[in-house]
Amino acid sequence: MPQTPPPTSPSSPGTAVDPTASAQAAQPALHVERTGTRRYVGRSERGGVVELGGADVPGTFTPGELLKIALAGCTAFSSDAPLARRLGDDFESVVHVSGAKDADEERYPELVERLEVDLSGLDEESRERLLTVVRRAIDQACTVGRTLTSGATVSLSIDSVDQHD
Repeated sequence: MPQTPPPTSPSSPGTAVDPTASAQAAQPALHVERTGTRRYVGRSERGGVVELGGADVPGTFTPGELLKIALAGCTAFSSDAPLARRLGDDFESVVHVSGAKDADEERYPELVERLEVDLSGLDEESRERLLTVVRRAIDQACTVGRTLTSGATVSLSIDSVDQHD
């Protein structure tokens, strides 16, 4: 049986490509670093910073709150262009998100979002058409929502790092 050669990179013919390496390279570098008891700081390579802590730590988000914020943010970004096209660039919107944690299962069985936007200047037909377009945009473009509704595989490796070098 003939063997299929590994995929090659268009920029360097004949060179094997590791699909996971290219997927990882396309993603921004993110990390979370411990700064104290149940306190962490998350950082992006673009200089973004977010403080994480337990629910009792002021000025921080819990990981579950960040999950909800990520969903609301994704909904906001995904709906932004169709809303701006119809309502103008200066429209205001707020995406609320909630969901109670199931403590026994350590998960959120349901997350509920509510997008608030002023559509009072539109007639009923225009409003319904815009809502259809906005829902479609969110369903197609919100990576966080799509990941949550379809599930994702999570891989974890644990590496021992010598801190005494």
